[in-house]
Amino acid sequence: MRKRIDIPKGLYGITGDNFAHGKSNYQCVEEMIKGGIKIVQYRDKTKSSGQKVEEARAIRELCRKNGVLFIVNDNVDIAMLVDADGVHVGQDDMSPADVRKLLGDDKIVGLSTHSEEQGLKAYNDMNVDYIGVGPIFPTTTKDTAPVGLEYLEFAVANLHLPFIAIGGIKEHNIDEIISRGAERVCLVSDVVGAEDICKKVVDLSNKFKR
Repeated sequence: MRKRIDIPKGLYGITGDNFAHGKSNYQCVEEMIKGGIKIVQYRDKTKSSGQKVEEARAIRELCRKNGVLFIVNDNVDIAMLVDADGVHVGQDDMSPADVRKLLGDDKIVGLSTHSEEQGLKAYNDMNVDYIGVGPIFPTTTKDTAPVGLEYLEFAVANLHLPFIAIGGIKEHNIDEIISRGAERVCLVSDVVGAEDICKKVVDLSNKFKR
């Protein structure tokens, strides 16, 4: 029987050059890695397929050189082309079982979840290595309604698989998330929108050590 692949604790990076004040996704990831991030998801909803493949391939090589896990959002074909470490899908995307058939057992499959029911279903699906739990707070990066802290607390108590707390999390409220037991947290706009991404990653990572 397949075993889940573990996910690094701490910050989970996601690209978002629309928040990055002119920096490219590659530049943002470069700074994230300098700050010590150990896993990065490539997410881009605006570029053409060709542009995404080119950018993903460059970021994949950057991650590989630095021992950082590289995940592609949604696009299983791009993940396979660039030999990513895994794919993250949403509830309306390709099923984890189908992603697993394409990628094989040694790649990471992540799944966004927005309710206790979805979380439990993912927990019982060994095709899923980790889940996203959220959005915790209102967020400008997703249309999904916030699920609040209740689902986070449920995940900590009941879902014994790696999960990423995500959605509307900022430096001013991350302590609230960590204190409730979250060991992996993602802040999109707060990180890529920072003037000094490397420093922001270091400062946020230090909050996990308290």
